[in-house]
Amino acid sequence: MDNRITQISREDLEDLREAFNKIDIDNSGHVSYFELEELFREASFSLPGFKIREIVEIFIAGDTNKDEKISFEEFVSIYQELKSKQLSETFRKTITRRDGICSFGGTSNISSEGTQHSYSDEEKVAFVNWINKALEKDEDCKHLLPMNPDNDSLFTSVRDGILLCKMVNLSQPDTIDERVINTKKRTTFTMTENLVLALNSASAIGCTVVNIDAPDLMAGKPHLVLGLLWQIIKIGLFADIEISRNEALIVLLGEGEEIDHLLSMSPEELLLRWVNYHLGNAGTETIKNFSEDIKDSRAYFHLLDQISPKGDGDDEMKIDIDMTGLNERDYEHRAELMLQQAAKLDCRQFVSAQDVTAGNSKLNMAFVANLFNMYPALRITQTNGIDTALIEGESREERTFRNWMNSLGVSPHVNHLYCDLCDALVILQLYEKVNVPVDWKKVNKPPYPALGTNMKKLENCNYAVDLGRGKARFSLVGIGGENLNEGSPMHTLALVWQLMRRYTVQVLSDLGDGEKVGDQVILGWVNSTLTEGRKDTQISSFKDKRISTSLPVLDLIDTIAANAVKQEMVNRGENGELSNDDKLNNAKYAISVARKIGARVYALPEDLVEVKPKMVLTVFACLMGRGLKKADR
Repeated sequence: MDNRITQISREDLEDLREAFNKIDIDNSGHVSYFELEELFREASFSLPGFKIREIVEIFIAGDTNKDEKISFEEFVSIYQELKSKQLSETFRKTITRRDGICSFGGTSNISSEGTQHSYSDEEKVAFVNWINKALEKDEDCKHLLPMNPDNDSLFTSVRDGILLCKMVNLSQPDTIDERVINTKKRTTFTMTENLVLALNSASAIGCTVVNIDAPDLMAGKPHLVLGLLWQIIKIGLFADIEISRNEALIVLLGEGEEIDHLLSMSPEELLLRWVNYHLGNAGTETIKNFSEDIKDSRAYFHLLDQISPKGDGDDEMKIDIDMTGLNERDYEHRAELMLQQAAKLDCRQFVSAQDVTAGNSKLNMAFVANLFNMYPALRITQTNGIDTALIEGESREERTFRNWMNSLGVSPHVNHLYCDLCDALVILQLYEKVNVPVDWKKVNKPPYPALGTNMKKLENCNYAVDLGRGKARFSLVGIGGENLNEGSPMHTLALVWQLMRRYTVQVLSDLGDGEKVGDQVILGWVNSTLTEGRKDTQISSFKDKRISTSLPVLDLIDTIAANAVKQEMVNRGENGELSNDDKLNNAKYAISVARKIGARVYALPEDLVEVKPKMVLTVFACLMGRGLKKADR
């Protein structure tokens, strides 16, 4: 019997990618099970409902990571099997390269490991060029750079973990204390430590890493390397595309619009609105996407012309954009002429002329985000009566919770904690992450009806609160579904904190034969372990001011992971007194070392310095899990 899987042409793969991107509106790289029917419809491969349910059942059976998400590669695998009119158990193991599309696979059921994964050379080339430029002056990367975009050097360059750590810090500065990176002696052990540090740090800034581990990266698995790098790069590119960090974005407010609408928009939506703001000023047509609508480069020419420096300021150089390229009839040649103009702004990044004419939405969005970061060209002339000083930025606690959720691969991607949780879909997914079963037949899923949308969302919120009070046994006094639906910060944070705490201590319950782990159990373990290690930094509670020095954390790490802490990096002060700078340096070092030894810590150094009890608890709980795993071996 012929078990071969139907191969997909480059054109078909691009069509599938376009269909996937239409459903994956938050660009998370995943769609949910309940979006599968709509996804096949977009791919012009409509299936009856019963067939979709069969596929989901098969997929669940092989979904080893239990993330309830379908990646593009997994979708392509399902599509291939349906096209071949048979369910094959074996995938090709050879690596082939055809028309710029690379394919590789393994053997299993329909799962992330059994997929014949595909990726485009264009994305690899774009990332290589970006990294070469961004890290060209980094002494620790001299042995890796410049990488050759025409071969697979990118996939071998991540092997020692140094490049990934540097990329995390490029995206979110100071996430990793670079004193912790093993840059000198590169053995399998030290490289693995770097990769663990990179993965746990990427998770802390909101990257989904549930399907990736150090051996995958050391093996240079292309789809995982590219997927992780894209998440890291995207977080950095989008970091300033929010009003609280760039109040000039307020000029994008539409006539009659409330500021709350602008605040609730995702970075992708804001980026599109930014482009259209400048296109409107240019008196030309606006765009609806970064794929089909930019293929003719017309929007790009006008955008570059609008944002280029006009020499208005004393120190500003004037850069003229040559618009004659618009007269070029050949789209690819026109795109090349456009990119030559982008090069004048030092912004020829992420896309080639072919990427523009092919409408690669991911790379084109990255190209535009880089333009925004370099030349936003937004000036507040009037604020429509809005006091910009009252626009509050995301708190550290809110950002930590949001990054935690996104690292678990929830869908949709959480950009704004309260707006994106108002239909409770993310909260219900988090319940399942902490082993609280959800009856999805009771859940209203998008797209919601035109009439009664909020009622459907409210029903979900009521169900989420009922689950919290019932099966989860959370303390939700005074919290109702309407509070979540309205985005009440106090009530939403109260529920989210209990979910995060349950997730953090879950591993302790597993190791402790189901024993319910309370704060005093964790505190007792911390102090007994410190005593066993002959340390004198015991703490009285998770509010103990001694924690502000991070010495209890560092001593605990030193006890459970010998030689992980370099004592010369620790400042113990004179007579136990430390300056605020010394405390912060200790905290940065402690958090990074904790992540390096395998503790998935989401807390920030400032949480230790300021002794935030909730976040302090999570740090010690993660270290307890690491310590108990070691003792269990």
